[in-house]
Amino acid sequence: MSPSINRRTMLRGAGVAMALPMLESMQPAFASMEARPPKRMVMICTALGLYPENLWPEVIGRDYNTTPYLELLAQHRDEFTLFSGLSHEDQTGRQPHDSELTWLTSARKPGTGGFQNSISVDQMVANQYGNQTRFPSVTLGTAHSRSQSFTSGGVMIPAETSPAKLFAKLFLSGRPNEVRQQKRRLDDGRSILDQVADQTRKLKRSSSRSDNRLLAEYLESVRQAERDIGDQQDWMDRPKPQVDEPAPSDILDPRDLIGRTRLLTGLIPLMLQTDSTRVVTLMIQDHFVVPTINGVTGNHHNLSHHGQDTTKIQQLQMIESEIVRCFNDFLGDMKGRTDGGSRLLDETSILFGSNLGNANAHHAKNLPIFLAGGRYKHGQYVNLRKGLHDQPLCNLFVKLMQDAGLEIEEFGQSSGVLSW
Repeated sequence: MSPSINRRTMLRGAGVAMALPMLESMQPAFASMEARPPKRMVMICTALGLYPENLWPEVIGRDYNTTPYLELLAQHRDEFTLFSGLSHEDQTGRQPHDSELTWLTSARKPGTGGFQNSISVDQMVANQYGNQTRFPSVTLGTAHSRSQSFTSGGVMIPAETSPAKLFAKLFLSGRPNEVRQQKRRLDDGRSILDQVADQTRKLKRSSSRSDNRLLAEYLESVRQAERDIGDQQDWMDRPKPQVDEPAPSDILDPRDLIGRTRLLTGLIPLMLQTDSTRVVTLMIQDHFVVPTINGVTGNHHNLSHHGQDTTKIQQLQMIESEIVRCFNDFLGDMKGRTDGGSRLLDETSILFGSNLGNANAHHAKNLPIFLAGGRYKHGQYVNLRKGLHDQPLCNLFVKLMQDAGLEIEEFGQSSGVLSW
């Protein structure tokens, strides 16, 4: 019997790599791979950090001591790993919070003159999966459309902030005439995009280098829109999954940060279990309003810059404790759902953390990073810091992407593949 060939085998030579078609000898390996549930990835960022004194243990390893925030996650202690000593280099931007732009990309000097972002790790994985699901990826935000997901051209993917609209896109089917109207809109959109792209290419030939860079970004967004339209058309005639959960109602009060977060995290297990998507990102954003949490009288952003004021720190801890509780309940929901006989948590790599290690000083070093699920060996605190030097967070990204099936050895600022 001839040996089986891995489906990802490629022909390489003279700097060229060419993917092979499906061969008969690939069937055994491919069949065994398909027998297992698909891999998923979820990345959640609380953009104003986590108060370090409430997070980091003094003892490393599996016997780490608990802390106020880790105590809130105690029931899932064996389901996650806490990392310290991970970050990106050169994250000081034009604005003190510009590191939000690069948490999933690692591009240097965000927001400065001439800055060009790069593709985010979630979109690398989404591109690998393609249109195997109705939505290659889902990008979420608690406040506004700003997100941390970027295309290969460095174009930001707008975040969905409405749980009600998201639920409708995922699970509600329109009337036949509405479906036909939507198809016509998609066809019209493709026609318009083709015309715009052609006119832009003509303009590019007579533009300056700086303008060409902006045009390249624009063309990338056009190409992405074309791909999205094609994928949507392919899925128009396929029935959406039916779920028993009621449709959520949007929370209109911008002060209810925790309520908005819970609605969005509550939808993530549902969209993964129905295989509506396999890649999800969520940014928990500041609303510049006072959250509706008992005892809190200041807004989240200002409290994160507490200046060691004990009253502000106490209120900041109240807000962050509620965010950590949302993460705790999300892990519980993922543990309670199954797919193909496996826990949904086991088939999903979940990253929870922040782009800021110390929000009080806008420091983007020693970032709080939790990794849960994904069949990794959990239940420990891993300190990767050597003196004052961190390891690249991208080393963890490379590990996650490899385990998601990408043939990749480097990403962003990586210097290798993280092992622990």
